[in-house]
Amino acid sequence: MTESSAHRADRRTARRAARRRARGPHHWRHDLVELAALFTAVTVADSIAKTVAHGPDGPVLLVLSAAALLATAGIHTWWARRRHHPPPDPGGRPAAEGSAQEPPVLWRLRATVREEPGSLAALCAVLAELRVDVIGLQTHPLGEVTVDEFLLRAPRALEAAELGRAVAAAGGRDTWLERADAHDLVDTPTRVLGLATRTALDSAELPLALRQLLGRCTIRSVPSRTAGGQPGGEPHGDEVPEDGVLEGVVIRMRDPRGGTIVVERPHLPFTPTEFARARALVELDARLDAQPDSRSAGPAGALGAGPGAGPAGRMPRRRETLTLPEGNEITVRRADTCDLEAARAMHRRCSARTLAARYHGPVRDADRYLDHLLSPRFGRTLAAETASGKLVALGHLMWDGDETEVALLVEDVWQRRGIGAELLRRLVAMAAEARCESVYAVTQSHNTGMVAAMRGLGLPLDYQVEEGTLVITARLVPVPAAVRTGPR
Repeated sequence: MTESSAHRADRRTARRAARRRARGPHHWRHDLVELAALFTAVTVADSIAKTVAHGPDGPVLLVLSAAALLATAGIHTWWARRRHHPPPDPGGRPAAEGSAQEPPVLWRLRATVREEPGSLAALCAVLAELRVDVIGLQTHPLGEVTVDEFLLRAPRALEAAELGRAVAAAGGRDTWLERADAHDLVDTPTRVLGLATRTALDSAELPLALRQLLGRCTIRSVPSRTAGGQPGGEPHGDEVPEDGVLEGVVIRMRDPRGGTIVVERPHLPFTPTEFARARALVELDARLDAQPDSRSAGPAGALGAGPGAGPAGRMPRRRETLTLPEGNEITVRRADTCDLEAARAMHRRCSARTLAARYHGPVRDADRYLDHLLSPRFGRTLAAETASGKLVALGHLMWDGDETEVALLVEDVWQRRGIGAELLRRLVAMAAEARCESVYAVTQSHNTGMVAAMRGLGLPLDYQVEEGTLVITARLVPVPAAVRTGPR
């Protein structure tokens, strides 16, 4: 969306103010003192030279003149150092000392200001007083107000609450502040193009791309009325306009594969700019699904079992071969709904105990879950198959709102050989790549194989047991701090 003229003027004003602060204040007294010292030195040197030339005590006077010149140079050097000494920070320590001991931290700040000249400049001036460096800025004009998004580098000693109060004092409202990381240093056009590329190459990337584009949010897929049977409280795909709907903290868009994609972010309303970007990603996914792809006629067994890995072959074809301790080789690859029949056949070879440990319900209902589990809309699936192409294990990484679930199913005769641990390690790596904060597994307390696999990750684990059900959570990254001030 185009940036308003008022905010462009504010940004120019802020840049000029920053350049003036970098040059420092100019005092005419400093120049006068230096000029007087220069004239004094010249006068003394001239007088001494004349005296030496006409007087009998020439050597003594030369020594005195040299001493006077050295004293003048020393005074000048001392004054220059005093003039260029950096000012102390508000805490009383020099800036160099504070920055060396406490590296700065990154923050993402969003605030709403009035759409008028000087609003952004006032906000930048307050940040400068707190020694906060603005390293990224986006604006979202919304008529009489504008939502400004900042990427900030701030002193570590600066508290989030103090920063929020300063922004509010400068006229900002509905302030949202959270910790950022190195990924946020990438400029927005580059980041959006990267997400579009990942969506184009892999049909399972759309939910993940939306989450990375819009920040911490919950993404759900609501089936269409025909697929879901009875209508529920949520609008279905045939009820959502083709261009989608933006309703404050909720975005609804038609899913190219049927139904509705619902994106919710209760802590922060979506802007029209974010809505347009999300809609563009969904439209890209829809167009690629509708395009015929020559890769779909690839050789059987290429990633996505059999010919045609998905509607347009949009899935990475990377395969990995693992050698088990007894010498057998298995292949790990991505799987999707094209593997539905192979997964059902594996279910028939599994014992009732294995299926009950995986699905926590009646064994006869196990096949009903496969359509959901193998759909790239709800997560990612890894399959392990033998050299003959028989599917022997499945590992699922499922997007569950703000959380991420992992699950494993290994055929009985292939258990206790390290296959589950290998699948789990790759699933957790995918979750870390997606910047998930944690993953959790739901199993039964007597499922020692799953417990051992989670412990083998070497990550901090949290255990919760309730009525025989065990939930193991592995923390991948620290939870980012977030602060919201002002009315919603």
